[in-house]
Amino acid sequence: MSFTFRSIAVAAAIACAMPAFAQSITVEDAYARSASPTAKTGAAFMQIVNDGEDDRLIGVASPAADVVQLHTHIESGDGVMQMKHAEDGFDMPAGSTLSMERGGKHVMLMGLTAPLAQGDLVPLTLSFEKAGDMTVDVAVDLERMPSK
Repeated sequence: MSFTFRSIAVAAAIACAMPAFAQSITVEDAYARSASPTAKTGAAFMQIVNDGEDDRLIGVASPAADVVQLHTHIESGDGVMQMKHAEDGFDMPAGSTLSMERGGKHVMLMGLTAPLAQGDLVPLTLSFEKAGDMTVDVAVDLERMPSK
């Protein structure tokens, strides 16, 4: 009987510790948009705050699009900025904020399964190397202007 009680106690302690770590990463000021109601692509932007240990955002998924990727902008050498899939994801040092903004790092939604309408919620699952998966609902805001 004590073995079962100990096993349950250990499992409960582990389960309680896991959400505490996951909560050390929070998403703030998130929004999604597309260029027009007929656009086949869209993007999501947010601030991801890491109050825990060093981690890495390694992937993203959503039922809102056929292909969902982490993207960044790089200079092509001739002064032109180009979007590029960030296959290795983004570092998230402890105590840092990852800014995902228009013209910079962002979530790219390609092959939208439905138009992004003002006020809709887009579910995104962010995958972290250490913290695991975190699902957030991102509001569509087609009127929002860039913060830069």
